[in-house]
Amino acid sequence: MLTFSLTLVRHGETQYNREKLLQGQGVDTPLSETGAQQGEAAGRYLKDIAFSNVFASNLQRAVQTAEIILRNNTHCSGMEMVLEPLLRERGFGVAEGRPKEDLKNMANAAGQSCRDYTPPGGETLDQVKLRFKKFLRVLFKQMLDEHGSSGPDASAGASAVGDAANGTAATAFDVASGGPADDGLQGVSVHALVVSHGAYIRVAIRHLVEDLKCSLPPGVKMSHLFSPCPNTGISRFILTLSRAESGPVLSAARCVFTNRKDHLENLTAAE
Repeated sequence: MLTFSLTLVRHGETQYNREKLLQGQGVDTPLSETGAQQGEAAGRYLKDIAFSNVFASNLQRAVQTAEIILRNNTHCSGMEMVLEPLLRERGFGVAEGRPKEDLKNMANAAGQSCRDYTPPGGETLDQVKLRFKKFLRVLFKQMLDEHGSSGPDASAGASAVGDAANGTAATAFDVASGGPADDGLQGVSVHALVVSHGAYIRVAIRHLVEDLKCSLPPGVKMSHLFSPCPNTGISRFILTLSRAESGPVLSAARCVFTNRKDHLENLTAAE
């Protein structure tokens, strides 16, 4: 059995983000100056967490963000990350490189909501979810292979998950208003960092909460839980795996917080 934390971070701002243009997979732009500063702020916030494994989308805005976070980390500077195509942003087909308003207009013309609409050549939300499910299988296997044991860390982590599910860990105030970077990590010694993209992370969180039935912090508002992730927004889940003949099995899961952005407050004030 193994309990580990999964910390999801969206990449920093790009010029396309600033200009409200869709990037998807076909537009591979670097971080803007603001995006680099956001990455530094996220790195400072997460600097004392000893990440065991780091995964990033292989698009450069995610790679750059992960590199900045690691460079700021007390324990992980110089750690190699895994560049994972399964973590790439949702493909938006013909809408990539165009204003987000164009996507809204295309969705309206098709009689669909913008969130549910798939432009020609783009990925459906179910296809994105399938990619995330594939990534989870890769993640679970690697975490168990590298860190799985029946030692004290594993049992302590499982106990921490149980305590948290009973409401003794993060509160609703923490979820909405921010809190310390080690929220939810008490008794957990294995930590995975994943740097990805806004639309992808939104699908990932929905899958973890709705399909995998993660327990939620008391009093959390669904509107916050599933709100769009800001650039370098941070979300965290605590997952417990066990072994079965068919492979790793998720035996317990909880959400600590989603879309946290209080590390950006001083940055926003300075702009």
